[in-house]
Amino acid sequence: MMNQAAPASGMTSRKNTLYFMQTYGMLLILLLVIAIFSMLTPNFLTTSNIINILRQVSVVGIIAVGQTLVILTAGIDLSVGSIVGLAGAISAGAAISTGNPYLGIAAGLFTGAFFGFVNGILIAKLKLTPFIVTLATMTAISGLTLIYTDGKPIIISDPVYKFIGQGYLGPIPFPIILLVFVYALFFYVLKKTVHGHYIYSIGGNEKATVLAGVRVNLHKVIVYTVSGLLAGAAAIILSARLSAATPIAGNGYELDAIAAVILGGTSLFGGKGGVIGTLIGVLLLGVLTTGMNLIDVSPFYQNVVKGVIVLLAVIIDRFINADKQ
Repeated sequence: MMNQAAPASGMTSRKNTLYFMQTYGMLLILLLVIAIFSMLTPNFLTTSNIINILRQVSVVGIIAVGQTLVILTAGIDLSVGSIVGLAGAISAGAAISTGNPYLGIAAGLFTGAFFGFVNGILIAKLKLTPFIVTLATMTAISGLTLIYTDGKPIIISDPVYKFIGQGYLGPIPFPIILLVFVYALFFYVLKKTVHGHYIYSIGGNEKATVLAGVRVNLHKVIVYTVSGLLAGAAAIILSARLSAATPIAGNGYELDAIAAVILGGTSLFGGKGGVIGTLIGVLLLGVLTTGMNLIDVSPFYQNVVKGVIVLLAVIIDRFINADKQ
C-alpha cells in the first residue's frame, strides 16, 4: 500500500508545482523578460515605450477577455478575428454614410454582438462543436467583409471617431483606459456575479451544472455574444487608430487572443483561469514583440519564440488537467 501511495503523492506534488507555475510563473517570466530587454536596449524601459506597448496590446487584450470567457466554458471562438474585420468596416461605413460617428460605433458593436449571438445559438441550442462552428463563421464573415468593402479600405476622417483610437485623457491614451475598464469590469463579473460563477461551473462540469438547474444554454449564448461584442469594440479601436477600416484588419487576432489566454493560465479544458492571468499573457506577448523588434530580431524568429512559449503553456495545462480528458 505504501509503495502505491508514494507515486500518487509524487504525482500530486508535481501537479501542484506545475499549477503554481501556470498560475504565477507567467508573471515571473514577464518580469524576467522586461529585465532582459531593459539590459539589452536602453530604449525599452522608457515611459513612451511602455505606453506604446499598452496601446499596441489594447486591441488583442480586449478580444482576449471575450476569449477567456469562452474558454472558461471549455469552448473556443475562432471567429473573433474575422468579426474585427467586418465590425470595423461596418462601423466606419455607417459613420461615413450617416455622418454620425456614434451611429457608426453602435453599428460596429451590434455587428460583433450579432455574430457572437449566432455562434452561441449554433453551439448551445444545436449542440454543435465550438471549433467547427466558429471556424465556419470565421470563413463566412471574412467573405462578407470582402463583399461589403469590395476588398478596399474605408478611410476614416471624423475626429470624434478617431479619438477612440488616437485620443488621450490627460497623459493616457484612450485605448489604454478602455483596456483597463474592460478588464476591471469582467474581473468583477467573474468573481462577484452569479453569471460569473456559472461560467466556471459550466467549464468545470457541464452535466452537473445542468442537473443543478442552471440554464446552461442561456449562459453559453451570453458568453459568445459578449465575445463578439468585445471583438466589435476592438475593431472600432483598431480602425480609429489606423484612420481606416481594412478587410484584413483582424487576420490572426484570434490566435493571438487564444495564445494570451493560454499563457495566462486559463485551462483549455474549462473551469480554471481568469482575466488577470489573461492580461499577463497579453502583456507578455506585447513585451516580447516590442522587445524583439527593438533588438532587430527577425519576425520569423519572433514567431518561433512565441510559438514555443505557447506550446509549453499548453503542455503544462494538459498535464495538470489530465484527469479531465
